[in-house]
Amino acid sequence: MATIERGGPAAAPRDVRASVEGAWRAESARVVAVLVRMLRDVDLAEELAQDALVAALEKWPRDGVPDNPGAWLMAAAKNRGIDHLRRNKLLQRKHEELAFELESAHEDAPRPEDDADDAIGDDLLRLVFIACHPKLSREAQVALTLRLLGGLTIDEIARAFLVPEPTIAQRIVRAKRTLGESDAAFEEPRAVDLRARLDPVLAVLYLVFNEGYAATAGDDWIRPQLCAEALRLGRLVAGLVPGEAEAQGLLALMALQASRLQARVAEDGTPILLADQDRARWDRALVAEGLASLARAQALDAGGPYALQAAIAACHARAGSTEETDWARIASLYAALAQAAPSPVVELNRAVAVSMADGPAAGLAIVDAIADAPALKQYHLLPAVRGDLLEKLGRGAEARAEFERAAGMARNARERDLLLARAKKRGRR
Repeated sequence: MATIERGGPAAAPRDVRASVEGAWRAESARVVAVLVRMLRDVDLAEELAQDALVAALEKWPRDGVPDNPGAWLMAAAKNRGIDHLRRNKLLQRKHEELAFELESAHEDAPRPEDDADDAIGDDLLRLVFIACHPKLSREAQVALTLRLLGGLTIDEIARAFLVPEPTIAQRIVRAKRTLGESDAAFEEPRAVDLRARLDPVLAVLYLVFNEGYAATAGDDWIRPQLCAEALRLGRLVAGLVPGEAEAQGLLALMALQASRLQARVAEDGTPILLADQDRARWDRALVAEGLASLARAQALDAGGPYALQAAIAACHARAGSTEETDWARIASLYAALAQAAPSPVVELNRAVAVSMADGPAAGLAIVDAIADAPALKQYHLLPAVRGDLLEKLGRGAEARAEFERAAGMARNARERDLLLARAKKRGRR
């Protein structure tokens, strides 16, 4: 995904630049999705989207910020796509589609090709299903979609996968090349094909939501727009495949987690941990949606990873406080999740639940058992959890060292500040 670079045409007045950046964050994925549908070329779509961004940085300081910045970016990108098609003598073949593209700046209106065979009907979701084409490996599917839909950097995706950055970069390059070599890869997936691509689609929506819920890097702990987009697409997917338990489970999980977003940060952006959150600020409508989706998932099959995580989130949603939470039930659900989807990260979360149910010493024993797992070598939450448990055991000096180690590994500024503050409270060793 293109980004706004420093210098050159980007050297616009600060308020105009902020408008450009805001419009780009809101619309870039949709712009690329529309261009992919028009051009059937991911690299070219990203290039022309970047051209529209540069045009905004050049023109808005001179002409003023348009009334609808997102629509301006979309129209500018579409016009570049149309120009490209004309230059390549494809106008006649694309005439009907282009006529519609010229009339509309957004994709909200029905398109001529949106007939009964259009199983998806949403450009962003269509892009996700294209990126999750069966010709790509699972890892490539998820990495490419995170890049296109979430606008995540290579670094952010690498941290989500807990693998080196060059590995992710190579996966994305190979995925684009594979799609580009097969024009059929850009055909509209029909209903019969949706289930074959469902697992990677759910995986990428889950990871996009997680990046919004707890940002890997940057100055903000949460990115609500990413959560909102993943949740919106999750609703569409659940509607497309209502009989799939994990689609319902993921929707339940995202809705329940999203219900806490407003309570997760203070007015100045400082993170607020679960135990300190004002539960009156949790969005009860999202809680109700999540619980209803969980009920549908459990009626179909309660044993999938997303349904199990949603059941854990539901335990929090139903409790009036941390003390009233059924931690034994959560620990049991994490044990089931460890069986369904083994992972040292799941074990780390299980350790937290066990510590709440059976005491910090029991949780610390689990943490120490996974401390040497390669996937957790640079995972800042391992020393963060260990520091929390040591603090509860009265081992302040050790806790301080762990919080400092976690802060040194954290890439998110807000989270790093929180960890350093916890270390400082432990006093000097």
